[in-house]
Amino acid sequence: MSNLDIPSFLRHQPLFQQLSPEQISALVPHTHEVRGLKGQVIFQKGDPCDGMFLVVFGRVKLALSSAQGNEKVMEIIQPGQSFAEAVMFLGRPCPVMAQFLEDGMLLKVEAEGILQAIDNDAAFARRLLAGLSLRLHGLVRDVERYSIESSLQRVIGYLLQHLPEEGCDLMPQVSLPVNKNLIASRLNLTPETFSRMLHQLIEADLIMVEGRDITLVNVDKLKAFGNRE
Repeated sequence: MSNLDIPSFLRHQPLFQQLSPEQISALVPHTHEVRGLKGQVIFQKGDPCDGMFLVVFGRVKLALSSAQGNEKVMEIIQPGQSFAEAVMFLGRPCPVMAQFLEDGMLLKVEAEGILQAIDNDAAFARRLLAGLSLRLHGLVRDVERYSIESSLQRVIGYLLQHLPEEGCDLMPQVSLPVNKNLIASRLNLTPETFSRMLHQLIEADLIMVEGRDITLVNVDKLKAFGNRE
């Protein structure tokens, strides 16, 4: 039996935080927990999509697989983030598969509950559209990056993007949230290329790597190094 206070969790999510207590309560009957172990599939490509998901804890991978068995990671969903909203509205099968990257728990909010919230609150609809627009912007940015940036620029961009938000350490540290193979796929690189780019940055005395922890020796020089490409 879970101790999760679903109304409180929903209320603290950016998407739902401006809904009234009554509107939150109306969502609860349409919301249920989805628990999974590392590696467990949440849905497969082609499955019906009748709701959206919120990550309570754990991380989720959205990916495509080719007929040859190669996998392309489209997105890694972090705790507090949501996914599957767009497909839910289309009423089409899921275009990707979703899988737990670690033991975790989601909340699935059925489409009926979301549609009721939209009908009752225009601001909720605007926030949902804003979230979908940000995700679309991110996907377009990814396509642009894969098209015009070199492998090295993608790796440097990823490291800079994941700098700690707080603090101004002279040598900040980036902790990779998932293994390097997943990050390589997210950047549209092979694992070998990703490792080679890291090694190139190590040889240039721009980073130090210890497991998943990467220390940026000089952020300004790292940015300049990427701009030379």
